Amino acid sequence: MTRAPDLVLVDGSSYLYRAFHALPAFSTTRGEPTGAMLGVLNMMNKFMKDYAPKRVALVFDASGRTFRDDIFNEYKAHRTPMPDDLRAQIEPLFTILRAQGYPVLRMEGVEADDVIGTLACRAARSGQQVLISTADKDMAQLVDGSITLINTMSNTVLDRAGVKAKFDVYPEQIIDYLALVGDSSDNIPGIEKVGPKTAAKLLGQYGTLDELIAHVNEVPGKVGENLRAGLETLELSRKLARIHTDLDLPVDIGDLTLREPDVNALRELYTRYELRSLLRALEGNTPPGGAPTGGGTTVTPAAGGALPLFELSPPTSGPQSGTASSAARASGTAVEAAVARESGAASPQAVAGTAAQPAVERHYETITEWSQLERWIEKLRNAELFAFDSQTIGPDYMQAEIVGVAFATEPGVAAYVPLQHEYAGAPAQLDRARVLAALKPLLEDPERPKAGNDLKYDAHVLLRYDIHLAGMRYDTMLESYVWNSVATKHDLDSNAGRYLGVRTILLEDIAGKGAKQLPFNQIAVEQAAEYSQQHVDIVLRLHRMLWSQLQTVPEQARLYEEVEQPLVPVLVRMEQCGVLVDRELLKKQSGELSARLEEIRAAACKEAGYDLNMESPKQLQHVLFDKLQLPVLRKTPSGQPSTAEDVLEELAVSYTLPRLILDYRGMAKLKSTYTDKLPDQINPRTKRIHTSYRQAIAATGRLSSADPNLQNIPIRTAEGRRIRQAFIAPPGYLLLAADYSQIELRIMAHLSGDEGLMRAFAEDLDVHEATAAEVFGVPLESVTADQRRLAKTINFGLIYGMSAFGVARNLGIERGVAAKYVETYFARYPGVKSFMDRTRAQARELGYVETVFGRRLYLPDIRAGNAQLRQYAERAAINAPMQGTAADIIKRAMIEVDAWLLREDVPARLIMQVHDELVFEVRQDAVEDVKAPIAERMVGAAELKVPLRIELGVGANWDEAH
Repeated sequence: MTRAPDLVLVDGSSYLYRAFHALPAFSTTRGEPTGAMLGVLNMMNKFMKDYAPKRVALVFDASGRTFRDDIFNEYKAHRTPMPDDLRAQIEPLFTILRAQGYPVLRMEGVEADDVIGTLACRAARSGQQVLISTADKDMAQLVDGSITLINTMSNTVLDRAGVKAKFDVYPEQIIDYLALVGDSSDNIPGIEKVGPKTAAKLLGQYGTLDELIAHVNEVPGKVGENLRAGLETLELSRKLARIHTDLDLPVDIGDLTLREPDVNALRELYTRYELRSLLRALEGNTPPGGAPTGGGTTVTPAAGGALPLFELSPPTSGPQSGTASSAARASGTAVEAAVARESGAASPQAVAGTAAQPAVERHYETITEWSQLERWIEKLRNAELFAFDSQTIGPDYMQAEIVGVAFATEPGVAAYVPLQHEYAGAPAQLDRARVLAALKPLLEDPERPKAGNDLKYDAHVLLRYDIHLAGMRYDTMLESYVWNSVATKHDLDSNAGRYLGVRTILLEDIAGKGAKQLPFNQIAVEQAAEYSQQHVDIVLRLHRMLWSQLQTVPEQARLYEEVEQPLVPVLVRMEQCGVLVDRELLKKQSGELSARLEEIRAAACKEAGYDLNMESPKQLQHVLFDKLQLPVLRKTPSGQPSTAEDVLEELAVSYTLPRLILDYRGMAKLKSTYTDKLPDQINPRTKRIHTSYRQAIAATGRLSSADPNLQNIPIRTAEGRRIRQAFIAPPGYLLLAADYSQIELRIMAHLSGDEGLMRAFAEDLDVHEATAAEVFGVPLESVTADQRRLAKTINFGLIYGMSAFGVARNLGIERGVAAKYVETYFARYPGVKSFMDRTRAQARELGYVETVFGRRLYLPDIRAGNAQLRQYAERAAINAPMQGTAADIIKRAMIEVDAWLLREDVPARLIMQVHDELVFEVRQDAVEDVKAPIAERMVGAAELKVPLRIELGVGANWDEAH
């Protein structure tokens, strides 16, 4: 590690046992043991002086069973119980550590290793250097360029090269290595006669355990026999050895700060436990770890001496929070510069120097006089660019009312115009209608560029006041999204922290939060003004930084200018138009779904043998795995049998009750999300549903739909299609659906250049039949329905990075058979295999992949030491260029089609986008006239090596049109 670590994670349980066995059995004059306590505290003192980390946490194992015990009853069964003399020291030690200011963490149901792994990987993904102090060899699986291990007893440091030197395998092979070798201390079985040298040799030859298993028949001698005999236990051993790095922890990296020690509490504790050397150091003002001495709140042990589920050292002052921005609130401006470092994602394109932004002199003005407004309007007219923002009440953009407006002309120069603050004692304010009328020419001028954050929302709100916002040139939310879609959330507060190192005033700071949050018109003008002025000020500062970064990558700047920003007014028109739904039909469908749900519940109760609550995971776990003794395919992190959808799908192949549960869940979701809720979401003024298409959510560039989500209504089930029947055309109109056919497979053909795939699309063949003919070696006309189904699974599975194991699971066939199919597929389509290998290599080298149009999709976990995270990133690397390119294409098509509709005054309007499909309302007499122009523009949105194809459908409702 070349610099001081950003985060140190101490394996507290390891320290505890080492101290207990290494030191004499010290005790107080009352006979209370203290040796382990003294050892841990002295070890921490030395460690902190040597490394002086920015953040630190001590992580201990909780008492009781973990999910590994539930997986394997014999896990750690050989270990002797904790000695009573050691057990007696734990709570006093925790109390002292908390008083010293250390965060102390313990989580029930998982081991300290999993907590450490989760925090280490989370910090590493945000670009931080992590040092783990441990003697546990299992931790070597976490090592990568950002995570290093140190054994302070032997002073051994393990980076990637160190792991290879010590174990003769790389960190990403450690889990497989441990599965083969086993671990006698944890009672992990391993394979008989396979020791460290043999395991390293096997992994050196085959790379991974999966590859070794695939070629297990090639392994000669006794080792081969034992491997083949132990295949069933290998996966168990691997599960036991794998450190979980994705726990849902009630703590964030920002919380792991060494607090100011509580000197009074420490003096009392050191005296109580007769720790004289520590007491002398305290009185000499040289506290542990070099932390400053001083006052502080008294640290009191929890009731009964027991720690809560997750113990954190309480902050000296300010609220404790799990986010970097909240931590900044607790500590004030001193931590503002660190926010960007704490919350950023690691990527080659991280913005440098964000923690050293120059101070900006502020000239903020609150406009309450007409002369002030006139002066500002003149300033806006003369500005090359100004930032605009509206403050509103009401969550629905179709009904929100403007309370005030803000603008900025340069960094530090901003104004707020309060218009409708209505609390008791509110100052006099300018007339809203008159102010908006004065601003209307500026806001509607397309030649006068504006900046904002989520300008689409402002455009919607202004339409309620007959102002058509134009010139929406720069949107920091979209600039951030195009620059790096996974680096951060793209709201103003997150971006300000990441890119400017500034902690913004949050709405909850001035309005409160939750049910008690004040509407904006009840917030004091002084507070609302500073909040709004800072908002537009930050917009300009963010824009300058982000735009300068985007211009260093011309493809990204072009993507912003030609796709994301021009799409905003298209989405405004779509959302304003909305879609018509049949309220009565939805109500009828709700009644029918209720009846069907009761039928399914009755059948499930009969199958279970008693009255079953279908909404209770505990009851479902009991009946499935205790009463019916169904196989436990996976467990939750807390060790309970999983009833997740993919688990139930696998069980439903052989058992009735899991299928009934799945059917119940699916129908209940349709009822609650759509048939019950949609009628309440009909706008009272337009009588239509108005969704919100969000541009800055999906990492790949896809639009997402919310409030309501119109993109998740299933098309493959009868119930889903019935809900689509409630989406109707108004009298005199029909719905036209235009869908890209197999667009991601066509993009795969384009990117891979595979001759077989390209030929299938060029000849307009059924690509799944063509693949089946290749894989099964039969003439095209002889392909059966089952063969086509299998080929379709392979085609789409490989697009999503699916392995042979995934194909086997999806098709319900043996893994060996699936592997043969995949092998044959790659033999017939070698260009696809080359593309995948090339893409993975590029992703590992650069940290990102790109779409055809230059959209960069960063993969922070592509070099992760954790194999599961890395493999997920590798799958994403294969899929992202295709899904991202498809997203780019349909966005370009929307822009072109919308421009044509406006230019030609076509009696049709775009009302929905659902992934690869566009839905239009078209006047009945114009349907035939618009089909070809719409298809032509959708096809023309991209020039690929294979032709794009559009499927068109027309009907009185969405289901008929599809």
